Amino acid sequence: MTERLTVLIPCKDESQNIRACVESVRAVADEILVADSGSSDATLDIVRSLGGCRIIEREYVNSANFKNWSIPQARHPWVLVVDSDERVTPALAAEIRQVLSQGPRHDGYRIKRDNYFFGHPIRHGICHDDAPLRLFRRDFRYQERRVHADIVVPSGNVGRLKARFEHYTVWTVERYMKTLDRYTTWAAQDRFHLGKRASILGTWFRAPLKFLQAYVLHRGFLDGWAGLQVSILSACYVAIKEAKLWEYQYALEQPVHEEAPSGGLRLFDPQADAVTTQEPKSGERRAAA
Repeated sequence: MTERLTVLIPCKDESQNIRACVESVRAVADEILVADSGSSDATLDIVRSLGGCRIIEREYVNSANFKNWSIPQARHPWVLVVDSDERVTPALAAEIRQVLSQGPRHDGYRIKRDNYFFGHPIRHGICHDDAPLRLFRRDFRYQERRVHADIVVPSGNVGRLKARFEHYTVWTVERYMKTLDRYTTWAAQDRFHLGKRASILGTWFRAPLKFLQAYVLHRGFLDGWAGLQVSILSACYVAIKEAKLWEYQYALEQPVHEEAPSGGLRLFDPQADAVTTQEPKSGERRAAA
């Protein structure tokens, strides 16, 4: 018997991506579940105009938290998570359908991605062979991390599909820098909670080594100017993450000379800012379309 599939699309302010993403999953989805975390652009208007989608809405805490809230709302026993900047190719849709129709031999499947940077294909570098676990049984959840969390498959029975997503990672430096700021903050906080601390060696060498790894060892130079940009920005990610980790250890609080409406700024508090899997107490919204 063919297993039925819910495609889960988490999104926020993805009006430039959402139409192509939704249309790409129709060939494989028995249900399209769009989980929005507070879009202020035309994203949800576009989704409603497309038809055939169910919309749920809630405040965003972090990626794992948001997806762990969304997954149980899927109507079918298998879930495929597709980010708004990804596309399910006809080859991938056909392979997923074949797996589900024959009876899955694994409890979860990793799927590689063909990455595009500013529209240019990235055939080499450290991200070329990344394979996130995206197809899995509905009762599984993401690990408790703020960023780069993966689905936990208790049985360890995980396979890989041959076909790939198309992944349009970034189109502008401005948007990339916003993502970079958010992700480096979460990554540094995750490292801090794991007992990692900033060091002279890490500050000096991690970022240059990341560049060499991406550009030389993984042959990013074969992707031309785009490969150089990806390698540089990968190194910047590491450098900023290390700087924020140092901040959590050593930065001094700024003296308060004026009363702030919110009570003033505070530094990262390891206790108050612990990873949470609980749903927000307020601001949660659910809707169906």
